[in-house]
Amino acid sequence: MYATERQQVIEQMVADDGRVSVLDLARRFDVTTETVRRDLALLETAGGLRRVHGGAVRSDRGSTAEPSLTERSARHGEAKLAIGRRAADAIGDGFRGSVYLDAGTTTAAVAACLAPRLGSGPIEVVTHALTLAHALAAVPDASLTVIGGRVRGLTAAAVGSDTVRAVESMRPDIAFIGTNGVSAGFGLSTPDPDEAAVKRAIVRSARRVVVVADSDKLGRELLVGFAGLADIDVLVTDAEPDAELAAALAEADVEVWRA
Repeated sequence: MYATERQQVIEQMVADDGRVSVLDLARRFDVTTETVRRDLALLETAGGLRRVHGGAVRSDRGSTAEPSLTERSARHGEAKLAIGRRAADAIGDGFRGSVYLDAGTTTAAVAACLAPRLGSGPIEVVTHALTLAHALAAVPDASLTVIGGRVRGLTAAAVGSDTVRAVESMRPDIAFIGTNGVSAGFGLSTPDPDEAAVKRAIVRSARRVVVVADSDKLGRELLVGFAGLADIDVLVTDAEPDAELAAALAEADVEVWRA
């Protein structure tokens, strides 16, 4: 295979899978790791990918890359709905207590699947996400608390010191948390420091933390970490984590629920 053909295949693999490994590519093409690194360097210069330790990722997967709410709503819709249905199992029949819903499109899917269950009895629902608040306001027998603050337009979520203090004053029974990245070494992360501060407060406050993340988030590391794997109780996702992440989750005693 010519170098240009190999590089085209590598670029397509990155586009399809999100990331590639130098060692895996060397074995696949029966070339040296130095050859693979030269290929990756050329592709990075052309804008086709971004090199990271041990491999490369899509160029849109930088540590500060963050699509808008509208863009995220159009991605992985079926997977998010499946995750929402599976995560709703964390609320058993006859549940009485409090639920915190983080901002995000995957947590919005959780909210949609939780709504029929939340109407079965007196339940306190808390969120700082304006889009979720609107959807939850009509749920019967559910008392809704919306935490205020400065609204971040990209996510339609309240952030800032007032929001963090309000979250810290609560102790919800279950919190459903969204994340932009889940990795073995860095834990849970997101691009924005203000969003990270709110998520960190939710994780610390909740009695039980359920993280919802589609497979595109697995293995990713964004700019700001807000929780370690040991800080969460359940990860609900639509794909099996890779060996490294699976081992780290098991070591942290995190339950992995496959949607």
